[in-house]
Amino acid sequence: MTVALYQLLDDPDLDAPVVVLALDGWIDAGLAAQSARQSLLDSLDMTTVASFDADQLLDFRARRPSMQLVDGVLTGLTWPSIELRAAADFDGNDLLLLLGAEPDHQWRSFSSAVVDLMLRYGARMVVGLGAYPAAVPHTRPTRLAAAASDPSLARFCAVRTTVEVPTGVQGAIERQAAEASLPTIGLWAQVPHYVSAMPSPAAAAALVDGLSAVADLSIPSDELHAQAQALRSRLDELVAANPEHEAMVRQLEAQWDGEAAGDGDDFGTQPLPSGDELAAELERYLREQDD
Repeated sequence: MTVALYQLLDDPDLDAPVVVLALDGWIDAGLAAQSARQSLLDSLDMTTVASFDADQLLDFRARRPSMQLVDGVLTGLTWPSIELRAAADFDGNDLLLLLGAEPDHQWRSFSSAVVDLMLRYGARMVVGLGAYPAAVPHTRPTRLAAAASDPSLARFCAVRTTVEVPTGVQGAIERQAAEASLPTIGLWAQVPHYVSAMPSPAAAAALVDGLSAVADLSIPSDELHAQAQALRSRLDELVAANPEHEAMVRQLEAQWDGEAAGDGDDFGTQPLPSGDELAAELERYLREQDD
């Protein structure tokens, strides 16, 4: 007997929703996809449509539940989950957001179940969110790389390439959705490698803006852009205080400008200039500022 992978909790009447894939567990430099997802959760009213069976899909030794203790008394457990939620943007366009932990098991079955739900609600497009570290400077706009089902969608992104790389479950879902004739695109923000271990609001803002542009949605990103500007000022101050850091950023700027003047086919896979010292100094600097 086949056990269902999800339970429907609501059955909304949606009009051609855009499906946004924003699961935890895969490459997310600068926590850009996580921050973009949180921005959607904060700005849009959402209802849970379906809950997936975590007992079948997750390894709780790798993703352990958390327990709440009050004065030594265990008051509850919070389990990792995977959910499909519905929302509408500021113009009333419908969305479905897949969020939670990336499954540890049954990727093919999970992907099929997700695509079945997409078809059930008449989805018009699938957009995945992610980010990766690249040899790019923080002084230039964040570029998005494409993993699309169609060349016309890929053209929404500045970076397009031919490459074979490992993928997460979002890639599997995007592929199955494309096979079901749903337009799909994975948006991948390039995060400066020397700040990829800390939150990158600039990359998160680029993902939200890219989602709005490619899917014709109205989703605010003002708060992310404000955070990005504040971090940019801190970075500029730190880089200006060290000639070696300044030289590295200038090298990356020259490389970025040269690629921008070309055909936009680079995936940011050039050798990365060392940024470990700058990253350590930045983390120290930000901790001092927070204190």
